[in-house]
Amino acid sequence: MRVKIVDLTLRDGHQSLLATRMRTRDMLPILETFDNAGIYCLEVWGGATFDSAHRFLNENPWERLKKIRETVKNTQISMLLRGQNIVGYRHYSDDVVEKFVEKTAEYGLDIFRIFDALNDVRNLLTAIKTAKRCGAHVQGTICYTISPVHTIERYVEIAREFAELEVDSICVKDMAGLLSPKVSYELVKALKKEIGLPIDVHSHYTSGMASMALLKGVEAGAEMVDTCMSPLSMGTSHPPTESIAYALNEMGYNTGVDLDILIEVRNYFMKIREKYSGYINPISTIPDTSVLVYQIPGGMFSNLIAQLKEQNALDRLSEVLKEVPRVREDLGYVPLVTPTSQIVGVQAVLNVLTGERYKVVPKETKDLVRGMYGRTPAPIREEIIRLILGDERPIECRPADLIEPEFEKRRRELEELGIDANDENVLIYALFPQTGLKFLQGEIQEEAFPSSVASVEGKFEVEVDGSKYKVDVRPI
Repeated sequence: MRVKIVDLTLRDGHQSLLATRMRTRDMLPILETFDNAGIYCLEVWGGATFDSAHRFLNENPWERLKKIRETVKNTQISMLLRGQNIVGYRHYSDDVVEKFVEKTAEYGLDIFRIFDALNDVRNLLTAIKTAKRCGAHVQGTICYTISPVHTIERYVEIAREFAELEVDSICVKDMAGLLSPKVSYELVKALKKEIGLPIDVHSHYTSGMASMALLKGVEAGAEMVDTCMSPLSMGTSHPPTESIAYALNEMGYNTGVDLDILIEVRNYFMKIREKYSGYINPISTIPDTSVLVYQIPGGMFSNLIAQLKEQNALDRLSEVLKEVPRVREDLGYVPLVTPTSQIVGVQAVLNVLTGERYKVVPKETKDLVRGMYGRTPAPIREEIIRLILGDERPIECRPADLIEPEFEKRRRELEELGIDANDENVLIYALFPQTGLKFLQGEIQEEAFPSSVASVEGKFEVEVDGSKYKVDVRPI
């Protein structure tokens, strides 16, 4: 049986361990070698890379994709797309989603891995249909989490919705490292029996179980597994590519991977890890088994610590850790992945620091309860809706149905500013009106390499009802 290796080093690897700061110039020298290693697919784009490239590195994310595609000729390349959120942090209009997917396909991207934080497939319709129309491989992605409503039967229902949209494969995306070997086997087995599409298992190493989850998934019939080259693996990242490939080959599964070439690739990324060491938070490099108790992704956990430090309230961490699952239950058991992880985390901190639950409610929490992010996995209780929204009622339609077309409007705004309004620039501006405009106006400078991780934590100050709070909203 062939088991395909999907290597995430150039996207999720450095997003997990290096604050998404790897420069394109440090990717290009190894790509030709990497391209000859027999890897099925390299994930190279999407997630937080589009944001980080233009915001912190003064890089055009479209140029990164172009250069990678020009160099990688044998291996498929993929991206992570947040459905109607694309690569940003809110829902965008359908015309922006369509133009983004079309333009990305033009640049030669092979596989679109498309997910929604709430597993609301309605939020994926436009992206999936557009990518299919462009002839790309579409991987319908299920965000895995644990709650009373997140059963294997429910995950099979979501996969069935994907199958009806004619996706090409299914990805089980375990962003917090909660996927146990037992559940991995049972879930993949059920998906193969009921749906039959190729399955890809994606599991962060946060709890220390990811390698076992991948292997048990393969035993149950998964055709693909996600890994990262060893220098950027484990901790809050993924199992090592080399180790998983070796183990699978020894077990009789054909990965097609040349381990000798991978050793050369590993040696290169060892130098990259050393170069970027100032970005590495030691907490992110080792398994954090508390995730099995609190079900909080590693990146979110470090964010909570950063928030409490800013308020000189680190001694209240245990209270916040207990509050997170309460808030998550209140908000319909949302999976803890960007952007819902930030919404739940910030609300939990505010509930603890203000001394009264939902006394201070940011706009993002209100929008989640309004239904502006989509349908929550479980219905939000009426008393919580009244507490947060008062007499206002949540919407029941697909959120994007309420968003007017905005692509041409953004194009006209760029033209009025005297900026080249080509499709790529318009998309940068449409997705990130503030930082994107600064980038297009040449006002962004590449940040210096830090001496320690403390200097790169992305803190933002928000003001709610007259009170100011500093929060870290680093994507997960």
